Amino acid sequence: MAAYTCPVCGYVYDERIGAPREGFAAGTAWSSIPDDWCCPDCGVREKVDFQLSEGAAR
Repeated sequence: MAAYTCPVCGYVYDERIGAPREGFAAGTAWSSIPDDWCCPDCGVREKVDFQLSEGAAR
């Protein structure tokens, strides 16, 4: 499982944890997140802007 980071605020979407407050259960793959999904912390960046976190399993 991998993790992806917002380049603006540092929010991390970790596939193992998901984002329950956003409606994504633990284990939800990054590929299942809608392309127009915005960072829940800053709202500045969309999914396409997130970067694979260093050391994340692929």
